[in-house]
Amino acid sequence: MKKFKIIFITIILSLSYLTQSYSKPVPDSFADLAEKLMPSVVNISTSTTVVTKSNPLPFQFPPGSPFGDMFKEFGDPQERQSAALGSGFIIDEAGIVITNNHVIQDADDIIVRVNGDQEFKAKVLGADPLMDIAVLQLETNEKFIPVAFGDSDKARIGDWVIAIGNPFGLGGTVTAGIISARNRSIGLSRYEDFIQTDASINSGNSGGPLFDMEGNVIGINTAILGRNGSIGIGFSIPSNSAQIVINQLIEFGETKRGWLGVRIQDVTKEIAEVEKLDKPRGALVASVAENSPSEKAGIKAGDIILEFNGERINQMKELPAIVARTQVGKNVEVKIWRDKKEITKNVLLGRLETSEDFKVSEKQKTINTDQIEDLKITVRSLNKEDIKSRKLPNQTTGLVITSIQNNSPLAGSIEVNSIIVEAQKERIKTIDDLKQITKQVLNSNQKTILLAIYNNQNQRRYIGIKLD
Repeated sequence: MKKFKIIFITIILSLSYLTQSYSKPVPDSFADLAEKLMPSVVNISTSTTVVTKSNPLPFQFPPGSPFGDMFKEFGDPQERQSAALGSGFIIDEAGIVITNNHVIQDADDIIVRVNGDQEFKAKVLGADPLMDIAVLQLETNEKFIPVAFGDSDKARIGDWVIAIGNPFGLGGTVTAGIISARNRSIGLSRYEDFIQTDASINSGNSGGPLFDMEGNVIGINTAILGRNGSIGIGFSIPSNSAQIVINQLIEFGETKRGWLGVRIQDVTKEIAEVEKLDKPRGALVASVAENSPSEKAGIKAGDIILEFNGERINQMKELPAIVARTQVGKNVEVKIWRDKKEITKNVLLGRLETSEDFKVSEKQKTINTDQIEDLKITVRSLNKEDIKSRKLPNQTTGLVITSIQNNSPLAGSIEVNSIIVEAQKERIKTIDDLKQITKQVLNSNQKTILLAIYNNQNQRRYIGIKLD
């Protein structure tokens, strides 16, 4: 019996030791940590000149009226200033600040507030829309208190984190939570590997830091899920990925990403079975770009890339990020699955930004506009950049108004840059959707179209328009 008691006590003590070794105590307070970090977190405000074209008169002159020429200057493009708020953090005592690209994109002036009362103008050293990162330089000779980057790869689900930023322009706001998930992709940018956190992140927190309990930056707060603010689901760019881009922007003023030159897709269960692969993994090469590093190395369509530069590819989405962060001009080993066996190819990596692939994709981003004659407006499709910059819900679809004719039934009621998201309570996804609904209204007896829009203040409104 005595021996049994000794064994029992030993087991209990062992379990207690294991529990303590795998868990961390809940912090009594975040006050000391927050006080130490606050001087390194900044508030960013920007101003942008927006050109609008709308008719300020509350009426329309009939076609051919002589008064139309007399008052035509009232329909000329007008300029107004649009303001935006964000957050950032200092990484060098000389005043180098990190934030999101969408915080400062197209800004005419950037003002950075430090310690709540000191204001400095800032210039952009470099920006990367693909990962949504920007590097600023404060225009002053003063010295500042920087923060250091931590190792985001060591961050675990359940670890405590704090976010500091400028939500809704309130400045110096500290929120705490845990890491909820890793490796999240939400469709906002090309390279996504977000840290998900339940620390409250709201509009204005963009570009601010996510700290671990050592006071190191492990993430850059970038996006929230939820239309009206934080619902406990926020996303941050991991510091390890961000540092590669930041260092390139500081050194070169631009990014230099690796380029393989393949278009890829997921390896499904069915494809894995046909190819006699042990399980669905890797990235299936759908096509190979002409004169690309892959073509020169002998990679072909139908190959499955299993490993790149010593890193296993478990899912297709992992490959672009791994290639992008690999040094341009490096000779790398690529393990591929072909003809039901594994072979190795040596690839001399190219640079994405100078590749024909990249140039073609940039050209495809050229905004195409179309005229809706019945409404006498010109529109273009809403894109992901619009959704990010205007902080709209991720699933928003619609059309951005690029111009409004003076004799348009919308003139005076809706401004240029407003976004039409619904017509007659039907969701607008394409230009043809709006054209078709408009024709249906014109053929009806009522001849009034009900539009749901986001105006230039990003407020959702319903507007009824009588059509001639």
